[in-house]
Amino acid sequence: MRKFLLAIAVLIAPLALAAPAHADQAPVYTGLLSRVAIGGYDPVAYFTSGRPVRGDAQHRITHQGYEYRFASAANLAAFRASPSRYLPQYGGYCAWAVAQGYTAAGNPQNWRIVDGRLYLNYNDEIQQRWERDIPGFIGSANTNWPNVLSR
Repeated sequence: MRKFLLAIAVLIAPLALAAPAHADQAPVYTGLLSRVAIGGYDPVAYFTSGRPVRGDAQHRITHQGYEYRFASAANLAAFRASPSRYLPQYGGYCAWAVAQGYTAAGNPQNWRIVDGRLYLNYNDEIQQRWERDIPGFIGSANTNWPNVLSR
Protein backbone atom coordinates (compact mmCIF):
# COMPACT_ATOMS: atom_id res chain seq x y z
CA MET A 1 0.00 0.00 0.00
CA ARG A 2 2.85 2.37 0.85
CA LYS A 3 4.46 1.83 -2.57
CA PHE A 4 1.11 2.45 -4.25
CA LEU A 5 0.59 5.75 -2.41
CA LEU A 6 4.15 6.81 -3.21
CA ALA A 7 3.60 6.02 -6.90
CA ILE A 8 0.41 8.10 -6.93
CA ALA A 9 2.21 11.00 -5.22
CA VAL A 10 5.05 10.87 -7.76
CA LEU A 11 2.58 10.91 -10.64
CA ILE A 12 0.44 13.80 -9.44
CA ALA A 13 3.11 15.96 -7.76
CA PRO A 14 4.04 17.76 -11.01
CA LEU A 15 0.40 18.72 -11.45
CA ALA A 16 0.29 20.21 -7.97
CA LEU A 17 3.42 22.26 -8.60
CA ALA A 18 2.33 23.56 -11.99
CA ALA A 19 -1.21 24.59 -11.21
CA PRO A 20 -2.24 27.61 -9.19
CA ALA A 21 -3.59 26.74 -5.78
CA HIS A 22 -7.35 26.60 -5.34
CA ALA A 23 -9.81 28.02 -2.85
CA ASP A 24 -9.28 27.55 0.86
CA GLN A 25 -5.56 26.92 0.61
CA ALA A 26 -3.40 26.28 3.64
CA PRO A 27 -1.62 29.39 4.98
CA VAL A 28 1.76 27.73 4.35
CA TYR A 29 2.72 26.14 1.04
CA THR A 30 4.01 22.59 1.51
CA GLY A 31 3.16 20.77 -1.69
CA LEU A 32 0.94 17.76 -1.98
CA LEU A 33 0.72 15.28 0.92
CA SER A 34 3.30 17.11 3.02
CA ARG A 35 3.51 19.32 6.09
CA VAL A 36 7.16 20.26 5.45
CA ALA A 37 7.52 23.94 4.62
CA ILE A 38 9.93 25.45 2.07
CA GLY A 39 10.50 22.03 0.52
CA GLY A 40 12.66 21.08 3.50
CA TYR A 41 15.08 23.96 3.01
CA ASP A 42 16.49 25.83 6.00
CA PRO A 43 14.84 29.29 6.24
CA VAL A 44 17.66 30.67 8.39
CA ALA A 45 20.35 29.69 5.88
CA TYR A 46 19.04 32.18 3.31
CA PHE A 47 20.05 34.90 5.75
CA THR A 48 23.24 33.39 7.17
CA SER A 49 24.67 31.56 4.13
CA GLY A 50 23.11 33.66 1.40
CA ARG A 51 21.86 30.62 -0.44
CA PRO A 52 19.31 27.80 -0.18
CA VAL A 53 20.56 24.99 2.04
CA ARG A 54 18.69 21.74 2.60
CA GLY A 55 17.54 21.23 6.16
CA ASP A 56 18.08 18.00 8.04
CA ALA A 57 15.23 16.12 9.71
CA GLN A 58 17.54 15.82 12.73
CA HIS A 59 17.14 19.60 13.22
CA ARG A 60 13.45 20.29 12.88
CA ILE A 61 10.65 22.11 14.60
CA THR A 62 6.91 22.26 14.18
CA HIS A 63 5.76 25.86 14.02
CA GLN A 64 2.05 26.63 13.70
CA GLY A 65 1.41 23.09 12.47
CA TYR A 66 4.13 22.98 9.81
CA GLU A 67 7.54 21.36 9.95
CA TYR A 68 10.63 23.45 9.30
CA ARG A 69 14.04 21.85 8.86
CA PHE A 70 17.46 23.34 9.54
CA ALA A 71 21.00 22.59 8.46
CA SER A 72 22.31 22.96 12.01
CA ALA A 73 21.30 23.19 15.64
CA ALA A 74 22.43 26.83 15.62
CA ASN A 75 20.00 27.67 12.80
CA LEU A 76 17.20 25.87 14.61
CA ALA A 77 17.98 27.90 17.76
CA ALA A 78 17.94 31.15 15.75
CA PHE A 79 14.53 30.26 14.31
CA ARG A 80 13.17 29.32 17.73
CA ALA A 81 14.25 32.71 19.07
CA SER A 82 12.55 34.68 16.27
CA PRO A 83 10.45 32.66 13.79
CA SER A 84 8.87 35.70 12.14
CA ARG A 85 12.31 36.99 11.18
CA TYR A 86 12.99 33.91 9.02
CA LEU A 87 9.62 32.71 7.74
CA PRO A 88 9.09 33.26 4.02
CA GLN A 89 6.50 35.87 3.21
CA TYR A 90 3.04 34.77 2.08
CA GLY A 91 3.51 31.34 3.65
CA GLY A 92 6.13 30.40 1.08
CA TYR A 93 3.76 30.82 -1.86
CA CYS A 94 5.09 32.58 -4.94
CA ALA A 95 5.32 36.31 -4.18
CA TRP A 96 4.58 37.31 -7.78
CA ALA A 97 1.46 35.09 -7.91
CA VAL A 98 0.15 36.57 -4.66
CA ALA A 99 0.69 40.03 -6.13
CA GLN A 100 -1.46 38.93 -9.10
CA GLY A 101 -4.24 37.76 -6.79
CA TYR A 102 -3.74 34.00 -6.71
CA THR A 103 -1.40 31.42 -5.22
CA ALA A 104 1.25 29.21 -6.80
CA ALA A 105 4.07 27.13 -5.44
CA GLY A 106 7.08 28.95 -4.09
CA ASN A 107 10.35 27.38 -5.24
CA PRO A 108 13.14 27.38 -2.62
CA GLN A 109 15.66 27.91 -5.44
CA ASN A 110 13.95 31.14 -6.58
CA TRP A 111 14.33 33.49 -3.67
CA ARG A 112 15.29 36.98 -2.67
CA ILE A 113 15.67 38.81 0.62
CA VAL A 114 14.19 42.31 0.48
CA ASP A 115 14.22 44.60 3.49
CA GLY A 116 15.04 41.67 5.75
CA ARG A 117 12.19 39.47 4.47
CA LEU A 118 12.43 36.23 2.50
CA TYR A 119 10.38 35.97 -0.71
CA LEU A 120 10.02 32.90 -2.93
CA ASN A 121 8.92 32.74 -6.56
CA TYR A 122 7.64 29.96 -8.78
CA ASN A 123 10.55 29.70 -11.24
CA ASP A 124 13.28 31.73 -12.97
CA GLU A 125 10.91 33.37 -15.45
CA ILE A 126 8.45 34.46 -12.79
CA GLN A 127 11.26 35.71 -10.58
CA GLN A 128 12.51 37.87 -13.45
CA ARG A 129 9.01 39.35 -13.81
CA TRP A 130 8.85 39.99 -10.05
CA GLU A 131 12.25 41.68 -10.08
CA ARG A 132 11.02 44.28 -12.60
CA ASP A 133 9.03 46.01 -9.85
CA ILE A 134 9.73 44.39 -6.48
CA PRO A 135 8.32 47.25 -4.35
CA GLY A 136 5.14 47.40 -6.44
CA PHE A 137 4.61 43.65 -6.37
CA ILE A 138 5.28 43.49 -2.64
CA GLY A 139 2.70 46.25 -2.12
CA SER A 140 0.13 44.37 -4.21
CA ALA A 141 0.91 41.07 -2.52
CA ASN A 142 0.61 42.63 0.93
CA THR A 143 -2.82 43.94 -0.07
CA ASN A 144 -3.90 40.55 -1.44
CA TRP A 145 -2.54 38.44 1.43
CA PRO A 146 -4.14 36.43 3.05
CA ASN A 147 -7.39 36.87 1.10
CA VAL A 148 -5.92 34.96 -1.87
CA LEU A 149 -6.09 31.79 0.20
CA SER A 150 -9.88 31.73 -0.09
CA ARG A 151 -10.28 32.62 -3.76
